[in-house]
Amino acid sequence: MRVKPWLAPEAALAHGSWVKWIGGASNHDLQGLEDQAALATLAGAHCLDVAADLGVISAVKRGIAWALEQGVPRRPWLMLSLSDGVDPHFRKAVFDPQLCPSSCPRPCVPVCPALAIDPSIGVIANRCYGCGRCLEICPLNLIQEQAVKLEGQQLLQLLKQAQPDAIEVHTSPGRSQAFAQLLAAISASDLSLSLLAVSCGEGREPGQLALAAYLWQLHGFLTASSWPWLWQLDGRPMSGDIGAGTAHAAVALFERLGPFLPPGLIQLAGGTNADSRRRLLKIQISPTPATGGIAGIAYGGSARALLQPFLIEAERRGQRLLHCPDLWPKAQHSLELLWAC
Repeated sequence: MRVKPWLAPEAALAHGSWVKWIGGASNHDLQGLEDQAALATLAGAHCLDVAADLGVISAVKRGIAWALEQGVPRRPWLMLSLSDGVDPHFRKAVFDPQLCPSSCPRPCVPVCPALAIDPSIGVIANRCYGCGRCLEICPLNLIQEQAVKLEGQQLLQLLKQAQPDAIEVHTSPGRSQAFAQLLAAISASDLSLSLLAVSCGEGREPGQLALAAYLWQLHGFLTASSWPWLWQLDGRPMSGDIGAGTAHAAVALFERLGPFLPPGLIQLAGGTNADSRRRLLKIQISPTPATGGIAGIAYGGSARALLQPFLIEAERRGQRLLHCPDLWPKAQHSLELLWAC
């Protein structure tokens, strides 16, 4: 699968060279998202996946517009992430720093990939995207998680205002009724979607046959809709920046699950990084008539980690990354290399 970034999004899906940039379903860092969306567009991403928030959507659209002004030949799809239940992608960490003892070494600070923890003020909410690493490492269990979710009329109003090109629904086995209800809410918005992505992983109790059976349930709902759909296999959520080895989870999930999946395009996510395509080339699996193999790969944490040094340097100068002509071309090139690996 070779990347051809200037194909139209629907053509890239059919060609198997689709690239999606993930901004984060709970990431509300508007300036950072605007800069990163601009660079992802400039580097040739076919789709930008972001939080269902009007402020975020406006920031990302500004980033896309900036990239188009630089001569990008086509606009990527704008995708909004939603969930049909409790999901780690839709949360933020919270804690009261006054409760932290002075002797605490504060391991939460260096472990946070979003640089969202300030020992004096706690979690910088806009930057936190819910990876959960601080929750696991706090020696006193002082850090809690707070759900972030839109529902009902609020969701319907946002969808009508935002008019996204695509929507991603995060789901888990056992939530078919909730999935159907969310699908009905999306349908009520009268959106003309180019794609509906269904993101699902094995969770804590791996079982490819159970997961495949659940996706077949969802397939019944999707065939009744008028939208093209895609299965996003979420290997190891929000971990692509940790190291090359995290790429194994999504590829291994596809290797186990591929022969049992219902019809639809397939995308890898969750731990994906520069090692993902190499691992794909090494596995032995025959595409089924229904699925046909991998349509593309989504990059979240790994892309963010590549751009972060440039964002930090621009911030140190008191400037936006997009206003630093000696920095942003290098940042763009780093993403292009990631897409091409």
